[in-house]
Amino acid sequence: MILHVYIEDQHYPLDVSDELRQDAGDFFARVDSDMDQGWQMSRQWVEQPNTEERCQIVADKLMAAMQAENAQMISLMAAYLLWKMPGLKGVRIDTSGEMQETELLMGAGA
Repeated sequence: MILHVYIEDQHYPLDVSDELRQDAGDFFARVDSDMDQGWQMSRQWVEQPNTEERCQIVADKLMAAMQAENAQMISLMAAYLLWKMPGLKGVRIDTSGEMQETELLMGAGA
């Protein structure tokens, strides 16, 4: 499955295997467990991130992995997004420092 990632004016189509999405359940559970403790989203502390906020947090981690050229973490973060939000087609990651402005793109128009 392809996850379309947009960072500023760049488009990165990431190919995420169904196998990875199915096999990384333990990793996804650890990610969720970390966020269950609350999360600093830019200037705001979020006590209990909802699904959209969790995806915004992971999208920020995805961007960091892309900047670090960490292929394994890129794959895992992209797989988490597709696992957590079925129907997600893409993500437009905010680079201004406002994590909550990251857009999750659903459906065919993504």
